[in-house]
Amino acid sequence: MDSVRAAPTTTTCHMVTMPYPARGHINPMMNLCKILALKKTGILVTFVVTEEWLGFIASDPMPENIRLASIPNVVPSELVRAANMETFAEAVYTKMEVPFERLLDQIEPPPSVIVADTFLCWAVGVGNRRNIPVASFWPMSAAAFSVFQHFHLFAQNRHFPVDISAQGNERVDYVPGISSTRLADIPFIDGNKQQILQGIQKNVQWVAKAQYLLFTSTYEHESQTIDVLKAEFPFPVYAIGPTIPFFDLAENISLASHDDSDLNYLEWLDCQPRSSVLYISMGSYISLSSAQTDELAAGLRDSGARFLWVARGETRRLKEVYGDHMGLVVPWCDQFRVLSHSSIGGFLTHCGWNSTKEGVFCGVPFLTIPIGADQLQNSRLIVEDWKIGWRVKEDAGESSFVTREKIRGLVKNFMDLESDEVKEMRKRASEVQQIGQRAIAEKGSSETNISAFVRDISQCQAR
Repeated sequence: MDSVRAAPTTTTCHMVTMPYPARGHINPMMNLCKILALKKTGILVTFVVTEEWLGFIASDPMPENIRLASIPNVVPSELVRAANMETFAEAVYTKMEVPFERLLDQIEPPPSVIVADTFLCWAVGVGNRRNIPVASFWPMSAAAFSVFQHFHLFAQNRHFPVDISAQGNERVDYVPGISSTRLADIPFIDGNKQQILQGIQKNVQWVAKAQYLLFTSTYEHESQTIDVLKAEFPFPVYAIGPTIPFFDLAENISLASHDDSDLNYLEWLDCQPRSSVLYISMGSYISLSSAQTDELAAGLRDSGARFLWVARGETRRLKEVYGDHMGLVVPWCDQFRVLSHSSIGGFLTHCGWNSTKEGVFCGVPFLTIPIGADQLQNSRLIVEDWKIGWRVKEDAGESSFVTREKIRGLVKNFMDLESDEVKEMRKRASEVQQIGQRAIAEKGSSETNISAFVRDISQCQAR
């Protein structure tokens, strides 16, 4: 266990949190903890991560009532996770429970409540054995939860497994709380990656044994789905989204130092016309194929659009393709600050849930290019339910390839601020943005739900 500072004497509730050890899970849980810590000083948060992740986040600014603790890494190196998701997930499911429970024996005061990532289903068992209430924290959209919760319906309707190339555009409307959806937008519907699917289903099934369920979505953005799921559980279900660092936007936080980050992209953005820059990021984990990345680069170059592309390990190679004529290629950026910049006119994204929430909060329209998993449903929400974006890939199937000619035309049209269709989409993006911002304001749905959850857990006592 990492050493933790003593608990404040005013502590009325000790919340122990445990995210799945990946950036897309850690960030939203930490953002929730910061919101809770700022909202009620009587809550002490012990945020538990693996030793690897402790090294990544230990220097981040924290409210004084959030303290960090660590358990041993589940695999020797982060590289194993990137190389083999199934191996890493299996290690998370089987190797974290014992050290986490050992940690609970050592920390003071005793935990009042455990907030655990839904993908750590064993945490529910730990809490139940110790008579500690557990809040299951779902880090994806409510739509994705409903898909996994009701996945048996696809087999019942002879839609699992399916040939995406042949049946992907077929639409179904029997998933509770989900509007009509293409089979191509259902994760793992082709029967591949069975081990991952079974692991997700197991984790979702364990939610029924928790005492709370927290959705990182804004209620109004997925009200139909959330209402259906609320009716399926006998305990409180709270939509507490967007769990993004909106509270940091007004702070003067210095940007982290990253290799090869000599380009000051914020100053560059300051020099660009309003809504003229396309921001591009495929997330921090899974990437497009090299061939598709090259095609995307060529299409962007030919479109003439201004862009800011976060390319991670591809930065040097893509700079050689592009040069710096119309935009920047960088290895990293503060995404939320970039999306909130007035010069950003669109977001080309893999549709990770955190990226989706940030783009919605900032009111930018989307070009969606989901790679897999829950990103498929997030793209559907953006394009079909909220109507604030276009698909880059219309063809069904993860393996479908988009040519540079199509990308060129799509980007050119998308960034045309004089187009009536684009104007209407941007107006809609602004409306969806305002809905989300009202939710976090006083008496908004998210603020009300967070307050209710705070009242609930403040009454919890370790037994």
